[in-house]
Amino acid sequence: MSIRLSTFSLLLLSAAVLFSACGSSARKRNEKYRAAKAELQRQDSLALKIAVTPTLDCLPIIVAADSGIFQQLGLAVSIKQMSSQIDCDEAMRKGEVECMVSDLMRTERLRRSGIPLDYVTATNAYWQMFGNQKGRIKEIKHLGDKMIAMSRYSATDYLATLCIDSVKPSNPVFRVQINDVNVRLMMLVNNTMDAAMLTEPQATAARLQKHNVLMDSRQKDITLGVIAAHHITSTDPYRKEQLQLFVEGYNMACDSINTHGATHYSKLIEAYCKTREQTVKSLPKLHFPHATPPRQKDIDRTRNVSWKTS
Repeated sequence: MSIRLSTFSLLLLSAAVLFSACGSSARKRNEKYRAAKAELQRQDSLALKIAVTPTLDCLPIIVAADSGIFQQLGLAVSIKQMSSQIDCDEAMRKGEVECMVSDLMRTERLRRSGIPLDYVTATNAYWQMFGNQKGRIKEIKHLGDKMIAMSRYSATDYLATLCIDSVKPSNPVFRVQINDVNVRLMMLVNNTMDAAMLTEPQATAARLQKHNVLMDSRQKDITLGVIAAHHITSTDPYRKEQLQLFVEGYNMACDSINTHGATHYSKLIEAYCKTREQTVKSLPKLHFPHATPPRQKDIDRTRNVSWKTS
């Protein structure tokens, strides 16, 4: 009996030691995980955080990050991929990013709401209005009683209203808020929307599907695309230096794209914009200028805009 108890005791002791060792290992793993997580959070907090959408006005940022340009300059960036500009707005409101790619209609509205923003650069973004080819919408006047996909309080909203008001269709045009740029495209392609406001590369995808271009913002000499930064990047020495490096890297990426062409980065565009190879191959020749402030006349367009509610 005593032998059995001793054996049993030894088994219990061995089990205790084993569980203790396992518990110790588990604690160490948890501690390492927490330490690694804390380090990642620390690095992310120090990095310049930039909100982008799957559109080509963001391409210089993506190229600079992917090709190592920012890293060569000693700039740590954290790219926050969003599906829509409204998500970029929200990230800026919450202080989750220092920079974002947007348009003047949105950024000036944010400024008026109390979000302190400075302009890093205008972008080469342009927008086209497409009429569904199956619906035989070939002119803006055909949009009466039809639905157009756009995003409220944005360049798409402003440009759509500008065109519709200039023609005044006999019946109302219904503005439908579709914020996700790729969903907006698919609704046009799938014939669930009569018209849509699109920028690149979604505009090229729509042209490949033979949808009709009803309006092009470039023909109206309207440039609304911008990259905006929270004012803290102008006042905090650390963030200010980061922003200066960002502009340097941005310009280097623009030079690379202009030299090699956007299609040189086709795989990157396909992955980032969630678009097809054929779309990238069919892109028009695009020029990406160095960082330049937006024109005052474009900023002036944002004043006294009468937004439509339907």
